[in-house]
Amino acid sequence: MSADAPQSDADLLRAVRAGNAAAYGELYERHVTAARAMARQLVRGVEVEDVVAEAFTKILDLVCRGGGPESAFRTYLLTIVRRTVHDRTRIASSPAVTGEIERYDPTAPFVDPTLAGLDRSPIARAYLSLPERWRAVLWHTEVERGGPAQVAPLLGLSANGVAALSYRAREGLRQAYLRSHARPGVLPECRTVLGRLGHYVRGGLSRRDARTVDEHVDSCQECHGVLVEVADVERGLRVVVGPLIAGPLFSGYVLALAKASGPGGAGPLRAVRRLGRMPRRWLVGAGAVVLLVVAAATVRALSGPEPVDRPATLGPVAVPPPSVDPVPVPLPTGRPSRVPGERASRVPPPVAIDRQSTPAEVAEARLRVTIDPIGSLVRARPGIVGVRLRNYGKAASDELAARVGLPPGVSLVPHVRSGPGASVSGPAGTVDGWECRPSERGARCVRRGLAAGRSTALYLRVLVSGAAPQGAGPTVRVDAGRLRVRARAASGVRATGAPARFATEGKVSVRAIGNTLLTCPDDLEGCPEARRREGEQRDNDLWHMTALDRDDHPFTDSSSEAVLSVPRGGQVVWAGLYWSAAGAEGGPIRLRPPGLRGYVTVRPSEVKVRELPLGPVYQAFADVTALAADVRAGGTWWAADAPMEEGVARHAGWSLVLVVTDPAEPYGQAVVLDGGTVVGGRVRRAHFPLHGLRPAAAPARVELVTWEGDADLRGDRVSLGSGALTPSGGERDASNVFDGSVGRGGGLTFGVDVDTVSAELGVDPGLTITSDKDVVLFGAAAVSVRSRP
Repeated sequence: MSADAPQSDADLLRAVRAGNAAAYGELYERHVTAARAMARQLVRGVEVEDVVAEAFTKILDLVCRGGGPESAFRTYLLTIVRRTVHDRTRIASSPAVTGEIERYDPTAPFVDPTLAGLDRSPIARAYLSLPERWRAVLWHTEVERGGPAQVAPLLGLSANGVAALSYRAREGLRQAYLRSHARPGVLPECRTVLGRLGHYVRGGLSRRDARTVDEHVDSCQECHGVLVEVADVERGLRVVVGPLIAGPLFSGYVLALAKASGPGGAGPLRAVRRLGRMPRRWLVGAGAVVLLVVAAATVRALSGPEPVDRPATLGPVAVPPPSVDPVPVPLPTGRPSRVPGERASRVPPPVAIDRQSTPAEVAEARLRVTIDPIGSLVRARPGIVGVRLRNYGKAASDELAARVGLPPGVSLVPHVRSGPGASVSGPAGTVDGWECRPSERGARCVRRGLAAGRSTALYLRVLVSGAAPQGAGPTVRVDAGRLRVRARAASGVRATGAPARFATEGKVSVRAIGNTLLTCPDDLEGCPEARRREGEQRDNDLWHMTALDRDDHPFTDSSSEAVLSVPRGGQVVWAGLYWSAAGAEGGPIRLRPPGLRGYVTVRPSEVKVRELPLGPVYQAFADVTALAADVRAGGTWWAADAPMEEGVARHAGWSLVLVVTDPAEPYGQAVVLDGGTVVGGRVRRAHFPLHGLRPAAAPARVELVTWEGDADLRGDRVSLGSGALTPSGGERDASNVFDGSVGRGGGLTFGVDVDTVSAELGVDPGLTITSDKDVVLFGAAAVSVRSRP
């Protein structure tokens, strides 16, 4: 390096520790733009400069005392900016709470609650294990997409030196990632292949060794998943490490940085444009498999037209009939990134391997089984336990015998049918060829043998007692001749959560519609503007709410409508009606499906009463599948006369939640979770695990039903584990999701929200709802996720 070459960040930090104040001024000039870009995602106005100044002051204090970063100044600064805003908010709301900057460490990023678990993902652990200089070059070149000439001054290198260091750092990241998978318990043949994958993706293996790797990953699903991930670690850096350091608003940060940097910011701008198209497979936990989805048009081109299959149903649970198992479709060849002169290596399509089988059985049936609660098993609530079994072998299995062990306090739900509009509970099994009977501690289920390459699913409806102990999850053992496979669920009974009301698999998707039954009085000034989502009185707390009666029926006191759109060629598999209002007494509601001239009285099968700041509210539920089953083309639904109270700060409304078949969708899963949870006030954050959804990083659609949201009270957010989500309707504000909106259009629906959000499930699949100012009642969530049987 010449004497005139700029000092690196590491050189400047050493100079600051030696007492050179001017060196810290150079660091400030280099990184203040990034600090402001980060702060503007979190605060507004003059507070931006206050936060930036406080963050730089804190780092200077640490560095002068011998702490702080050694070379990765940018990532350390972004962490301090985010933590400063977090602590200022906490101190403002509770002066007794203080944050200690001494606890900050660049190797332990400040993880936002909406991204809980992100730091435990394999790519994050691999990144954090690297030397600080390697982390710095990867952040600047791969995450922020800075060019070598831009990054060179920060590292004290030439542009060519930056490229070389970046290459070494990427290779180190690959090796660290592979070491995390070479854990105890891995089969010897897998351990050998994992040790060669780094050379494989660079084209550094001999033809013979490369063929050995090809043959192994052709038959090993887990090693194939590792290969796909390690071949493209750069995307993992942007999808996981970016939000890990910069938080849920990472995309906004890189966009702001690109704008502030002028022409030099083209790299970050490209990064944020690509981010929306990247799969979040990097958020999958250790040992999870990367699952690629082939476009529906490609599937049709390769396989020809497919028949429309409707999953078989039984009460509130459905699974596909035996004929629904899709034909596996060859996946596209991956193209790992490489440096000039390297030989490209193909990424073969995934084929699962059963680690339970012995070598003698490889050419025969090979089984893999999983068991999970769907959603959560919650005390004093019904729930669903799902068992999935697949034959990865080349021959059909013998007859299947499954023994399901349920935790203490959890029992099968008996076969019960109740009055009109009430939920229907069927016996366990009896679908997809399964026949089940209760056993002493669970159930015993049998089914004919499973053909090669086919899968089957079994859902058991259970009831959790109020005294059930929290602890181990359900278990399953499947015997098929000499084959025996076992599985245990990772989670068991919980005190809180959202249990599953319904679950199914197939070409399915979720839908939800709804509307309010109360509004502001027509004759009061400001009401018409509020209904149009205009003006300054957009909360039901500011009006004496009165009944909304929109139909032409002479015998209704309140009524409203919503339009349902069913996918072309689709059918309704399941439909549940939720309604809520202020008051402690929930009763029947009147419902009119499309095509009927009169209303049908629907009585609730379940009523939950919760306490909000202004008094009690209820949520009622009824299964209305029988009413909706014949509605294939959609149409207008009407609801009327739910029990409700008029007055200030009152709400009343309804929502129809559906699971429908969609021939255009790939194979997937759908689950409906019951809420009834107050979020806000003393409990600002609620997390609802989404156990039983596979794969963890697949695209998901969520329909959310929430009561008592106010348009002018901000700070309510929704996450699936990968950052705050933007609803498709209302004001489309990720920091004000519950804004009194239903669907994509329409006016203000006081106190009633039916929102659609889309994302990819995070490392620990779960729905997180946060409300800083408002207090809402989370009613229900319907989730559909692409999967592979």
